[in-house]
Amino acid sequence: MPIAIPSVAHLRRLFIAHAAPSMRTALEAVRHNRLRAALTSLGILFGVASVITMLAIGKGAEQEILEQMRLLGSNNIMITPLVEQKEGDRPQEESEKTVSRFSPGLTYADAKAIGRAIPVVDVTSAEVVVNTTLTREGRHRSGKVIGVDTSYFRLTNLSLTQGAWFTSQQVERGRPVAIIGHGVRTRFFTTVDPIGEALKVGGVWVTVVGVLEDRTVTPDAVTRLGIRNPDMDVYVPVHTMLLRFRNRAQLTARDIELAARPSAVVAGDEATESDEQRAERTNRHQIDRIIVRVHESRHVRTVSEILQRMLERRHNTVVDFEIAIPELLLQQEQRTRTIFNVVLGAIASISLIVGGIGIMNIMLASVLERIREIGVRRAVGATQRDIRMQFLSEAVLISVAGGIAGILLGFGLSAGIERAAGIHTIVSALSVFIAFGVSIAVGIGFGIVPAHRAAQQDPVVCLRYE
Repeated sequence: MPIAIPSVAHLRRLFIAHAAPSMRTALEAVRHNRLRAALTSLGILFGVASVITMLAIGKGAEQEILEQMRLLGSNNIMITPLVEQKEGDRPQEESEKTVSRFSPGLTYADAKAIGRAIPVVDVTSAEVVVNTTLTREGRHRSGKVIGVDTSYFRLTNLSLTQGAWFTSQQVERGRPVAIIGHGVRTRFFTTVDPIGEALKVGGVWVTVVGVLEDRTVTPDAVTRLGIRNPDMDVYVPVHTMLLRFRNRAQLTARDIELAARPSAVVAGDEATESDEQRAERTNRHQIDRIIVRVHESRHVRTVSEILQRMLERRHNTVVDFEIAIPELLLQQEQRTRTIFNVVLGAIASISLIVGGIGIMNIMLASVLERIREIGVRRAVGATQRDIRMQFLSEAVLISVAGGIAGILLGFGLSAGIERAAGIHTIVSALSVFIAFGVSIAVGIGFGIVPAHRAAQQDPVVCLRYE
């Protein structure tokens, strides 16, 4: 036997006959006890506001993680040299048995060997960083010159606004060409097009062939993630860096001069030099970083273990390098933040439960206060369904009012937290819908018991109640 589906017109008649009068009666009851209704809705208000705020913080944290993943590059592995090793006296027995081993440090040959030896590696790129000064038309400023190859910009998700990337010929032949950051362009090329113009980097004149897009990187991200802020950097081909600027793998006259200085002078220099200058002076690694991109993320852990063993063999078992997997670090950070947000969201949801209990408590008290009203309505023809709908509508109305106020408060709290604490927050439509839906569900769930108790009252007893 087919099931009869009620038509829209029939549902409209039922709503006009039952729900609409109940809503009007509930609205009049709320108006008559505004203070009590407002206090009752406070639990729902703060619960909804807390849920929206916690979801906004979690959404902002998620977007920040994704942005950091974009900056670092997906499926990347970072290999960096250990410039300063731990110092200390070895035990006499160990020093007699152990022979010190020589390591060439992290070299450009390591980067090339990784790409040839591991099939699942997509591409590798080396990075050499040297502090220098930038000079043009009487203006000079401290900056960094970075030697890279053609794949570096793709691995680090950098894009151009002007010019072109390095060609393979420019990289292999060490041409004096450069790609500059947006900050270098705004400081040294304010009135002219920088493409084709000359810029003095240290003691070398280079020709600008490209300008990077402006990309804002927070100091916290630079420090915590080890990424570069390309704004004031000058990028040159890696062979240009090794041939024309500095190659730490080769002994230069400057190195001999520093080594020949008296110990007191060297000690005095070390006392006044900065940590960055000391690190650069003591750094004997040819390159400062190798970026390795793997085809698929599932191979990242395996490749990192292979890289560890491979580089140990190439460095004569001397561990003078460090391997980091940014994706795993960020995933761990995201998991920590997710657990934190879940805990805070659960605590915030308790406010909704407390608010629902408050609604049930007040509605049960309201049933006792309005016994005679129930009796009069039943005497003039109201059914149990009408009484049940009246009290249920009143509970839902209180929870909806608290939910709307909570949404507004949630927007305000999210904006205030972002401005005061510097935490990025995003209020999504889904979070608002979830919080508002939960507030209505709380009103219905905790309003059913008082509404059912009111509907079950005996009309004769209600009329005689004093």
